[in-house]
Amino acid sequence: MTLTTAAPAQPSQQSLHGSARDLAELERLKVLHNGEKLALTFSDAEFERRLAGLRDIMAEKQLDAVVLTSYQGIKYYSDFLFTYFGRSYALVVTADDQVSVTANIDAGMPWRRSYGENVVYTDWQRDNFQHGVAEVLRQRGVRPRRVGIETDTVSLDTHAKLQAALDGAELVDVAQAAMRQRMVKSAEEIAVITHGARIGDLGGEAIRAAIREGVSEYEVALVGTEAMVHEIASTFPDSEIRDTWVWFQSGINTDGAHNWATTRRLQPGDILSLNCFPMTSGYYTALERTLFLGQPDERSLELWNINVEVHRRGLELIKPGAVCKDIAHELNEIYVAHGLLPNRTFGYGHSFGVLSHYYGREAGLELREDIDTVLEPGMVVSMEPMITVADGQPGAGGYREHDILVVSEDGAENVTHFPFGPEHNIID
Repeated sequence: MTLTTAAPAQPSQQSLHGSARDLAELERLKVLHNGEKLALTFSDAEFERRLAGLRDIMAEKQLDAVVLTSYQGIKYYSDFLFTYFGRSYALVVTADDQVSVTANIDAGMPWRRSYGENVVYTDWQRDNFQHGVAEVLRQRGVRPRRVGIETDTVSLDTHAKLQAALDGAELVDVAQAAMRQRMVKSAEEIAVITHGARIGDLGGEAIRAAIREGVSEYEVALVGTEAMVHEIASTFPDSEIRDTWVWFQSGINTDGAHNWATTRRLQPGDILSLNCFPMTSGYYTALERTLFLGQPDERSLELWNINVEVHRRGLELIKPGAVCKDIAHELNEIYVAHGLLPNRTFGYGHSFGVLSHYYGREAGLELREDIDTVLEPGMVVSMEPMITVADGQPGAGGYREHDILVVSEDGAENVTHFPFGPEHNIID
């Protein structure tokens, strides 16, 4: 069911009501079809598969509609990745169709880059966003009693305003169920992730070639980012180019996994941490490696090799039927044998897909002691052990390796090919 009620102008900026009733009402919402629909990341059949899964969740929970508000939720089911900037966004899914509700500041771009219809809300009155969500449902004859929302990303204020706009409908969490759906990837998703791993390898090669005494961390990071962005544009010519980045750290800055590049200049003997993150249409991939500028000292080499031992064993453990917490417990024993378990900084790996450092993760698929998810074909996980030794102690620094594996029917394919370990990553 289209939201327009007459042939659109160029561009269409009609009232959602289709007539000029009251100026204030006219300005609250509009349909803005500017240009033509663009090629999306995935096929129509893929989006219909995803939406069918969400509608199964709706049926199971007896929901009249779902209002998705997270980056990952909207992106996964529509292909549109919004820019927050203090405004709310939604994808309203009913039994029959789906409509994104987006801010007027983005004009026609959300419609061009999404699967389904779109309605735009303006800034001219308060709470136009909630009004838009309610109006989309009213236009479809939906009088909601139970509506699915993502409670992990809906603030108390937004929750109250949505409930008021929807005439007091019961708001039911679908975030966990939708996350579980995202955890098993389709063939189309795995193809994008595999390209991402390849592009991360290219970024790693560019970074390794740029490492030298005296160069700053941020300069090395820029080299890797540029190499990956060019390759993303070449491989995915219809995509938005956004969000690809590099964390390149040296010396004490390697102690954390998420430390941003600084102006520190590389010095002989430095431990280095290479972290490439190519982002293709919201799909996160990563390459992470420990390196040294010059020959490491004896304790540093010992620590590095221990972490590589854990990494190799972890790669062997990823296969269908393995339980996340069991993998973590077994790898812990290697660190325990070397007295290094307290130096571990986080879990051993996580899921891949629609996720990012600023819009979330699939927390139900992490290789941690408190996760009992069983690995199955179609899941994509990393193996990324890390230990940190504090400044002033022998071998100080953070040691980290990271590969991406696609779980298959009879094992797992490692789609990361950049080499790891002392035999490959000591830069003379």
